Amino acid sequence: METTIIKTDLHCGSCVTKIESVLNEDSTIKDYDINMDHPDKLITIKSDGLNIDSVISKFRNAGYKAEKYNGKHIFQFSEVRTKESSFWQNNYNWKRASFNTLNCLIGCSIGDFGMIIFLQAYYPETSMFWQMVLATIAGLMTSVTLETAILKTREKFNWSLAFKTAFSMSFISMIGMELAMNATDFMITGGKASFDTLKYWFALVPALIAGFLLPLPYNYYKLQKFNKSCH
Repeated sequence: METTIIKTDLHCGSCVTKIESVLNEDSTIKDYDINMDHPDKLITIKSDGLNIDSVISKFRNAGYKAEKYNGKHIFQFSEVRTKESSFWQNNYNWKRASFNTLNCLIGCSIGDFGMIIFLQAYYPETSMFWQMVLATIAGLMTSVTLETAILKTREKFNWSLAFKTAFSMSFISMIGMELAMNATDFMITGGKASFDTLKYWFALVPALIAGFLLPLPYNYYKLQKFNKSCH
């Protein structure tokens, strides 16, 4: 069995998925490692009688640069390994999903806690129910706004496409995040935000953790199954 390393210009989960289909179709390839952390986005292939020129040609036909890599690189399955891995073991997409979820959490938190602070300061008589409703709405609005701005600046989407993508991909995860954060906060503080007490701020940490963990599997699922990447 021989080892071949290919240098590419992959840049996201969508690229990885396209290249996986090329690799999985070749019966001579026994296993492979896609290292997205390496500057040259290396694909290390273990095979029996691999036609390297044919594989490189297929990569180029898929729209990517590819050439044989002559540097040193250990075959260690550091990122994406699909010939033997299960649906939930794509490390690269877990990282992307975690990054997306963190952006969502930041956006939600800005609107959520900003609304609560505003209500406590100017409308302290607001009931617990309406505080949670208004905080959730504000969190959703700020999260969509932040995600839209990120897509616009980082992925070079136009504003319309950026908004549609942010809303369609993030709405369910944001709802889950808001519910998790507010439910956790309610269980610990009894439902009354008291910013002048340590109890509230101690409740903030588990609320944020719950808000991050709840939508994370969903965001990963979207990336892995439906190829929702570059986000």
